[in-house]
Amino acid sequence: MGKKINEWKRHGIQTLWALLTNSYLAGFVQGKIYRGKLKNLCVPGLNCYSCPGAVGACPIGAMQAVIGNWNFKFAFYAAGFLMFVGALMGRFVCGWLCPFGLIQDLLHKIPFPKKIKTFKGDRLLRKLKYVILLVFVILMPMFLVDLLGQGAPYFCKLICPAGTLEGGIPLVLLNKSMQGALGWLYAWKNILLLSTIFLSVVIYRPFCKYICPLGAVYSVFNPVSVFRYRVDQDQCTGCGVCAKVCKMQADPVQNANHPECIRCGACKKACPSRAIY
Repeated sequence: MGKKINEWKRHGIQTLWALLTNSYLAGFVQGKIYRGKLKNLCVPGLNCYSCPGAVGACPIGAMQAVIGNWNFKFAFYAAGFLMFVGALMGRFVCGWLCPFGLIQDLLHKIPFPKKIKTFKGDRLLRKLKYVILLVFVILMPMFLVDLLGQGAPYFCKLICPAGTLEGGIPLVLLNKSMQGALGWLYAWKNILLLSTIFLSVVIYRPFCKYICPLGAVYSVFNPVSVFRYRVDQDQCTGCGVCAKVCKMQADPVQNANHPECIRCGACKKACPSRAIY
C-alpha cells in the first residue's frame, strides 16, 4: 500500500486520444465547427460535437439528435455503435478514451485539505446517471419533438458540462456573433461546469460516477465485455489491497467487473500476488 500507483502512462494515452479526436486545428482559429464526412462517425468517449476541433460525433449527442427523427437508420447506427463498443470494452472507454475523464483525473491531482472518497448516499446517487440516460437522452428527445418530429439534444443542452468546456466556451470566445446571444442557459451551463470542476478536485470523477449517461450505457456491458478483468482465486490472498486502491470504490475480489469499474488498472498494478489479469 506504500507504493504509489503510476498513472501517467494511462494519462498519456488519454491525452493522445483527446488530441486525435479533436485534431481540426482550423476550428480553433476560425471559431467554426468541422462539418466534414468524419463528423458522421461517432467516437467512443464523451466528446462534444460542437468543440471547434472535434472530428467525430459524440455517441450520446448523436443518439439524442436522431432518436425522435424519421431517420431511423442513423438511430440504429448510434445505438449499434454504443452496443458494439460496450460489448468489446465496457467502461474501458471511460478510463482510457474519454477526454472529459482525463480532465477529471488531472483535476483530482490538485491538492486539497480533505479529499472525499465516499459519503452517505453515495451508492444511491450513482443510480442518477441511469435516470439521466432514460429521461434526458431517450424519453425527452423521443416525445418532446417539433412539428417535423425532431427532438432536441436535451442532455447536451441542459446538463453536459463537457459540452460547455469543449464547445460552448471556445465558440463564444472565438465567435463574436455568439457573444451577443448569451442568456440564462449559457450562465446555467457555466455554473454546472464550475461545480463539476470544484467537485472533481474533491471527489474522484464525480461526473462519471453520478451524471454521465455514456458511463451508464457502458457499465451495463462491463460483466460481459470481451475485454474484462478476471481474478485468480487460487493466487488471491484476500489482502484487500485492490479494493483500497480503487478510486471508484469497487472491490475486484467481490466483482472484478463491477459496473463502476473504469478499467484504469490500479488494482492490477497494486495486487502483490498478481492475481488480477
